[in-house]
Amino acid sequence: MSNTISPFSKPMYIMTKSVGALCNLACHYCYYLEKTNLYQDTSKHVMSDELLERFTKEYIESQTMQQVLFTWHGGEPLMRPLSFYKKAMELQKKYAQGRTIDNCIQTNGTMLTDEWCSFFKENNWLVGVSIDGPQEFHDEYRKDKQGKPSFVKVMKGIHLLQKNEVEWNAMAVVNDFNAEYPLDFYRFFKSLGCRYIQFTPIVERIFHHTDGRHIASPEQFEDAPLAQFSITPEQWGNFLCAVFDEWIKEDVGNYYLQLFDTTLANWVGQQPGLCSMAKTCGHAGVMEFNGDLYSCDHFVFPAYKLGNIYTSSLSEMMYSKRQLEFGENKRRLLPTQCKECEFLFACNGECPKNRFSRTANGEHGLNYLCEGYYNFFKHVAPYMDYMKEELQNKRAPANVMQAIKDGAFE
Repeated sequence: MSNTISPFSKPMYIMTKSVGALCNLACHYCYYLEKTNLYQDTSKHVMSDELLERFTKEYIESQTMQQVLFTWHGGEPLMRPLSFYKKAMELQKKYAQGRTIDNCIQTNGTMLTDEWCSFFKENNWLVGVSIDGPQEFHDEYRKDKQGKPSFVKVMKGIHLLQKNEVEWNAMAVVNDFNAEYPLDFYRFFKSLGCRYIQFTPIVERIFHHTDGRHIASPEQFEDAPLAQFSITPEQWGNFLCAVFDEWIKEDVGNYYLQLFDTTLANWVGQQPGLCSMAKTCGHAGVMEFNGDLYSCDHFVFPAYKLGNIYTSSLSEMMYSKRQLEFGENKRRLLPTQCKECEFLFACNGECPKNRFSRTANGEHGLNYLCEGYYNFFKHVAPYMDYMKEELQNKRAPANVMQAIKDGAFE
């Protein structure tokens, strides 16, 4: 019997772009705003009711799991009226066929109102809010189309979510600026009472395409210059270590930082909750406002377009040989340096979009952030080993905090 894991053993995730790349902000480092240039011949970049119904029905029917997660993304998805999402929920109920349906939405928070928050609360939606730390950090790059800062409006939105008791988490970009202040950054979220935090390093390279796009495709232009807002590997490693040191001493079990939870999952041999740190990928696609399906949210480039829902089924595209190879290439194309690394199990080469550097031997495909991740894993290894042992003995990993106080790691 083959040991190959069937792609059908994983849930299919498709992030939907109900307004494409349209947004009321113009954040300097947004990788998605320029995707409007892929659809210059289309005047209205919004998902039609017809496509919404087609997608909802097919997405639910394509699932091999009982639970189905709808993920609404942008651009800024709140640029669609609330009626659109009420319609979406009606269609989910219509086609559910006994399945459990969940919804999550990512927003910049500036358009939230009591009406939106009441809807999210009543229907148990999870809301991810893009916010990059305290005002000085956030406003450095997250501005509106007039160049005005957005922090005050985002905070108003967060206070509305809290007032309406909506479940929300923070999705923060770590860039060349805020990376220099890791504890100020982390403590800000704790001051908000935000217990679930996802921070993502921003790494983009610049190449000017003829259609007006300026972000280099992952497989192109190895020597394309880094955007000035990109974090350095050294910054990323230092940032992670500094935040981890406070978290491991004070916050395990109280605050959940996605990357740390993912690292522990890999340490104990469980499936990580973050696709970038998994052995393979390819089960999470993205659908544009017109039904075009792409391999991944970070691979919305012409070379990674799988087709369109009007001409091919979601299953045909997501389980196609082309998409399965895309997912398997994450493991298959690892350079020798990665394959021989003591921490390969912990990062699995991270996201393929960042694999544009060369190894010490000149081999292509090294992750740009490799040095930072390596330093982080080396730093956290004793604590991860301890928490792994606690879990294996059916004890709480939060016991590590008492162990630190008792001098176990001195």
